[in-house]
Amino acid sequence: MKIDKNTVVTMNYELRLNDDDDEVVDSGENGEFTFLLGHGAIIPGLEAALVGLEKGAERKVTVQPEQGYGVRDESRIIGMPRSALPKDFVVEIGLPIELEDEKGHSFPVWIAGTEGDDVVLDGNHPLAGDVLHFTVQIVNVRAATKEELSHGHVHGPGGHHH
Repeated sequence: MKIDKNTVVTMNYELRLNDDDDEVVDSGENGEFTFLLGHGAIIPGLEAALVGLEKGAERKVTVQPEQGYGVRDESRIIGMPRSALPKDFVVEIGLPIELEDEKGHSFPVWIAGTEGDDVVLDGNHPLAGDVLHFTVQIVNVRAATKEELSHGHVHGPGGHHH
C-alpha cells in the first residue's frame, strides 16, 4: 500500500538542522511514531514528501521553513512581567508554556530569556526559520479505520485512547 491522504503511517525518523551534521535534534525510533496522513499531525513539507512511499522505503527529505515550522516573526516576541507568573514558577529558557488570548483560546510560547523584571516569551516555534533535514524509514502503511478518519487521528491497539 502506498502512503496517501487518510493512510496510517508508522515510521522511524531523524531530524538534523544541517544535512552534513551528526547532531540529531529529534528522532522517532523502533516504529513508535504513527500518525494519520493529511490531518495536520506532521509539518506540510514532510507530509508531501511521504506521499507515494511504501513500507520499507527510506528517504532523505529537506524541508524549507515555509513548509516546516514557518519563518521567524519577530513581532511574536513579547515581554511579560515576572509577577504575572506563579511565585514558585522557575523560569527556564526553552520551556514551553500555554497562554490564552482575549477569546480564551490557548497557544504555546517558549521562554526565550529575561530582561529586568520581564520574562521574554517567543511565540515562534523553536525550529521556525530553520531548514529541516529528515531521514525517514517507512515501517508500515495501512488504511485508516472509519473511527480514526472521523476523529482525525490514529487510535492505539484496542481502540480509542486519549
